[in-house]
Amino acid sequence: MDERQLRILRELGDLGSVSAVAEALHVTPSAISQQLRLLQLSIPIPLTERAGRRVVLTDAGQALAAAAVKVETALAEARNTVTDFAGQPDGEVSVAAFHSAASAFFPVLLRGLAGPGLPRLALGDEDVAQDRFPALTRHYDLVIAHRLDHGPPWPRGVTSTTLLREPLDVALPAGHPLASKAPLTPGDVADQPWITVHDGFPLMSTIEAIASVANRRPEIVHRINDFAVAAEVVAAGGGLALMPRWTARPHPDVVLRPLGGVHARRHIDVLHRPERTARRAVRTVLAELHRAAARIQVRDH
Repeated sequence: MDERQLRILRELGDLGSVSAVAEALHVTPSAISQQLRLLQLSIPIPLTERAGRRVVLTDAGQALAAAAVKVETALAEARNTVTDFAGQPDGEVSVAAFHSAASAFFPVLLRGLAGPGLPRLALGDEDVAQDRFPALTRHYDLVIAHRLDHGPPWPRGVTSTTLLREPLDVALPAGHPLASKAPLTPGDVADQPWITVHDGFPLMSTIEAIASVANRRPEIVHRINDFAVAAEVVAAGGGLALMPRWTARPHPDVVLRPLGGVHARRHIDVLHRPERTARRAVRTVLAELHRAAARIQVRDH
């Protein structure tokens, strides 16, 4: 077996089909199948099996795919030993983030890592559904993602650390009758018109929890993912919205009120493939992200 074959096996476990692996690695499906056959020749028990039209991993294949993560990590550490030993932490580090996290963290990174001898940043905004964040770790060194406090964990194929556990508040126009009450309850807000994110994005679970506790289905009138745009619509009287307390920009005509009775908090996590932090530059950027998150919490308190 070789490194490329193990990489293909790992990707097959993550992506679930030969065609998806071929697309991710920019080769043909037949080339992927050939490498899997070559790998199988060196292993005495089956690594893959048919599931309908798809090729999937057996239990043995899953075990070897998990070991492949360790192999890639060890090889990445070996390749970067010389760079680390020579003290050259100024390589390029790519960072992706969803919009509100990008607004909060990107300027801090740029200011904190400006100057000679520091990592060169390549930043990208990625507003994707929650289940698509792990796939971004194929293309970025670090991915800032979010999930609800009670949401499913990230897959084992990526490493995650939490930057913030951020409360989600109800955003109302400054003159709204409920603006004088805190905290609000699901019963207070369930009958109001709502501005929500699109399906598949984390905040929708909190809207569903409000409906469950209040035993009423909120009226969703607008679907807007960008919090800055949502705040403008709230200010104009378009409805209520859930807003993150720390990372969304304040609006002069919008007030935030805490919501009781449901889990209204999100994790802002940074995801990466384990081998990425073998590079000192990546570790430097990761440490700066944690310092920035600590300053955000201190400022709020």
